Amino acid sequence: MFTIAVDVMGGDYAPEEPVLGIAEALRKHADLKIIAFGDKESIESILSGVRYPAERLEIRHTDEVIGTAESPVVAVRKKRSSSLVSAIRAVADGTADSCLSAGNSGAVLVAAQAYIKRIPGVRRTPLGPLIPTLKGPAILVDCGANVDARAEHLHAFAKLGSAYLEHICGIKAPRVALVNIGAEEEKGNKLVKETFPLLKADKHLNFIGSVEARDLLAGEAQVIVCDAFVGNVALKLVEGMLSMMKNLFRQAVYSSTRAKLGGMLLKKDLKKVLDTFDISEYGGAPLLGLEGLVVKCHGNARRQEVATACTQSLTFLEQDMNTVMKQRMEESNE
Repeated sequence: MFTIAVDVMGGDYAPEEPVLGIAEALRKHADLKIIAFGDKESIESILSGVRYPAERLEIRHTDEVIGTAESPVVAVRKKRSSSLVSAIRAVADGTADSCLSAGNSGAVLVAAQAYIKRIPGVRRTPLGPLIPTLKGPAILVDCGANVDARAEHLHAFAKLGSAYLEHICGIKAPRVALVNIGAEEEKGNKLVKETFPLLKADKHLNFIGSVEARDLLAGEAQVIVCDAFVGNVALKLVEGMLSMMKNLFRQAVYSSTRAKLGGMLLKKDLKKVLDTFDISEYGGAPLLGLEGLVVKCHGNARRQEVATACTQSLTFLEQDMNTVMKQRMEESNE
């Protein structure tokens, strides 16, 4: 039995969507217990009439909520009893095995690094979301935690991302690439030029060189390494493009009677393709390199993404990924 602490007050559709998401996760996983941090009255109201195993859900009332526009450092310091900080502290004190939140990204990062120790050898902890590609999932590290990273930080991101793909996705020797403006080794800014030789010299990494933004979804690179500024821009662009593709598919199918008939014939195949490129199907972004697991969902996460993130967290815990990452960092330093 694993326990996940969930900040149900975080996100654009809180508390309803996170609460319904954890109810779905509890129905799906018999080995899951959830502690929901938030307004107890609101949580119980949402759950009234919803079928779920109540014996595996604990509700802990919190009065404070950290808003999306608040200063992360100030909010975490002043609102220690908020739903977000309380959920992360539950991991730090051993009450829960992992934490999940769709709330203020900066506050999640600040609180996680304030209360949970880092794995030895990890100086910066990156967010590593999975993204869809033509050849299966890839991990994008970092996508929002370290805007001012150094070369040694990106080197560590590559190690953590590789370990994650190998043990969570079952991809042996995942291909590692550095986001750049060209494939040539001499191209790029100072950070890229300093990182490239570190990745190239690491015998524990399957480094294939640089990858341009237009090739991110082609699938040649499975561990995509960059600083948080580049990664966040890339992630938001990918999300927007995939959303546009889905809308264009739907518009095309309903554009005429003939198209509708064709759409009916291809309905199952089209749904399969659209689901493959649905970001919400990949869950949240784990904060890699911590002694405990913290997963950040999109701010606009709906119940399906929350439920998927719970499944993702369970897989992470079952595979004992923190131990795996510790070992990977130790091996690479030998």
